[in-house]
Amino acid sequence: MSGLYAARLLAAAGVSFLLLEARDRLGGRILSVTDDGFDLGPAWFWPDMQPMMTQLIEELGLTGFGQYSDGDVLMERSAQEKVQRFAGFGQMASSFRIAGGTGALVTALAAGLPQERIQLSVTVTAAELRDEGVLLTARDAKGETISITAARVLFALPPRLLERAIRFKPAMVPALCTRWRQTPTWMAPHAKFLAVYERPFWRASGLSGTVQSMVGPMGEIHDASAIAGKAALFGFLGVPAAARQKIGADALKTHCQAQLTRLFGPDASKPVASFLKDWSADALTATADDQEAGEHPSPNAQPWFDAAWAGHAVMAGSEAASEHPGYLEGALLAASRAVLDITS
Repeated sequence: MSGLYAARLLAAAGVSFLLLEARDRLGGRILSVTDDGFDLGPAWFWPDMQPMMTQLIEELGLTGFGQYSDGDVLMERSAQEKVQRFAGFGQMASSFRIAGGTGALVTALAAGLPQERIQLSVTVTAAELRDEGVLLTARDAKGETISITAARVLFALPPRLLERAIRFKPAMVPALCTRWRQTPTWMAPHAKFLAVYERPFWRASGLSGTVQSMVGPMGEIHDASAIAGKAALFGFLGVPAAARQKIGADALKTHCQAQLTRLFGPDASKPVASFLKDWSADALTATADDQEAGEHPSPNAQPWFDAAWAGHAVMAGSEAASEHPGYLEGALLAASRAVLDITS
């Protein structure tokens, strides 16, 4: 979203741009599935704390709605104990989601851009300083090498991924490479499972859909139902990335489905669809350093590029934000400040 929002701001400022996306779709870690827009990536924003997200949603004519949290909460402490049920306390009351999923933001942002300035399946592999600007080397969808020269480049991706994927000439100083590599990429170590149902049957039983589990495989579960449409439950897997890869996606989905059935009864065993997204196995999100769950990225106001690249390259990904790094709000903040560097 940081790249799309930066493109929106550049277009509004009358600055010519080209948006290059390595995937065959826009959105990066934002991934919504089915017509109801269920999210396998980030899903929440917090209006009380994230004014840019709130304003952008309004500008784009989208609808935000509160995360459903009415009803009781379930707790699994061990496989030997019965599932415990506690009165709910509105713990998600300040969390909001977007009607149509977070992917609706991506679609709306992209629709407002000149389509000829967006190129998908273009993977940048190198950046070289030349007298005429920055020379980017990339592979296109056919695997052919292409070259693009730009006055400046906004790198709207996580620093850790940038350090692994793109070769710089002149090379970045070692201290900066280390800093990029040590900046955690939010979502990269994690996996989400989502089961879609015709109706939110758990609500009729007085349940919120919220679960905390020490049994697993999902450690945290929530109601992910659409504002109008099908119902859903989703959970974050508590199984480490290396173990997930050994177990395999099909077996993990079976285990997750069994957990929902154990918690919510026979109705949970019959989803109309189910999805598992393991971000640690996504080569355009995660690196080898993301196989272990780490800390959330911390704000850091230090420059992201050395003196040789100052004025030529700008870090615009969410992890580079001075506030809310790793979050959707951080993506907007980082993009805004990157564009300000270019246009001021």
